[in-house]
Amino acid sequence: MTPTATDVADADLLSPEAVADPYPLLAAMREHDPVHWSERFRSWFVTRFDDVSTALRDPRFSSDRITPYRRAKLEGPDADPALRAAFGVLGEWMVFKDPPDHTRLRRLLSRSFTPRAVGRIAPRITELVDELLDAAPPGRIDVVRDLAYPLTASVIAEMLGVPRADQERFKEWSDRITGLVFGGLSDTDRHRSGAEGMGELTGYLTELVARREREPADDLLSGLITARDEQDALTHDEVIATGVLLLFAGHETTTNLIGCGVRAMLAHPGQAARMAADPALVNGAVEEMLRFDGPAKTVVRLMADDVELRGRVLRRGQRVFLSPSAANRDPAAFDDPDTFDITRRQGRQLGFGVGMHYCLGAPLARLETAIAVPRILERLPGAVPAGEPHWAPVLLSRGMERFPLLAGGAGGAGAG
Repeated sequence: MTPTATDVADADLLSPEAVADPYPLLAAMREHDPVHWSERFRSWFVTRFDDVSTALRDPRFSSDRITPYRRAKLEGPDADPALRAAFGVLGEWMVFKDPPDHTRLRRLLSRSFTPRAVGRIAPRITELVDELLDAAPPGRIDVVRDLAYPLTASVIAEMLGVPRADQERFKEWSDRITGLVFGGLSDTDRHRSGAEGMGELTGYLTELVARREREPADDLLSGLITARDEQDALTHDEVIATGVLLLFAGHETTTNLIGCGVRAMLAHPGQAARMAADPALVNGAVEEMLRFDGPAKTVVRLMADDVELRGRVLRRGQRVFLSPSAANRDPAAFDDPDTFDITRRQGRQLGFGVGMHYCLGAPLARLETAIAVPRILERLPGAVPAGEPHWAPVLLSRGMERFPLLAGGAGGAGAG
């Protein structure tokens, strides 16, 4: 049943129905209350394309949600030292900074993630995809656990110079940090586990950085240590924090994009057949995956000043969820927005953001997805979903924890 204006008043994007398919509820919010105050989440939700795009460029919508939390919760004598240290690392992440700190960090890091720079690893990505497909259990395969997650985790770990023998440890730490970044502010168990994982990963990277300072290598971590521009450089703490950020963000978003991309293609076999017949359509297909069911459900901002938007006043200090998922299906921006069409030419999706916080790792995510999705479909002809996927129950990201397929099964998964 399509949600109505009445349903929007008590909208719960964490209900089982909305976690599995948030788009009907987001559409109702976009139509009936595009700047919606949620008593449930004590936050604003902004859902129309023009508003989301504008807010992402507006410095009054601050990215720094870490500093206020640290001041309110972690500066007292009773604060958990592990949690205080973990949020200290998060506070150094570029994604949680505003100018001028954000500008400086992005300038120092940007050269490592140009399309040309990441393009050099395309053969290795293809090799890893085939290795994972070869190693996957016959007959039944989990797109997320057997393919997308180990692929993207291995790629960023290898880029940073993490030895292969240590990559399993990194995956465990990263999973625990997910609870710290995406868990609710009152979710003490996930915060505690995430803080412990952050401490272990930070300790590991500190040792690895010390090793690279003595013996530089041709890897991204060595590049962070030597990153310099007009006599400016990353501090030691910034190198460690950025390494943690890249190890975490370098796979989480792309894992979700690949998983949802495979799901969309299986649900639209006509589109998959067009892509297989014409490889030139692959890049457009990736853009449509980002638009149709991308990994960024919402983006958090804190109001640095009062802003009036569509007759509502968003007050300084209030939390705002900007929704790329809602914006990317706005009929004011895209014709027939609920249709998956890899030849779509209209509009520019917001799956990687826009403006100064446009995703630095977008070229790498696009490359991994453009290689992995067609290769998975090619190597698993006739695969069909083995039941419903298991979605991660979080507000910020859109991704599956499990997506099992029956490889070589019969039947179809929808029209395309």
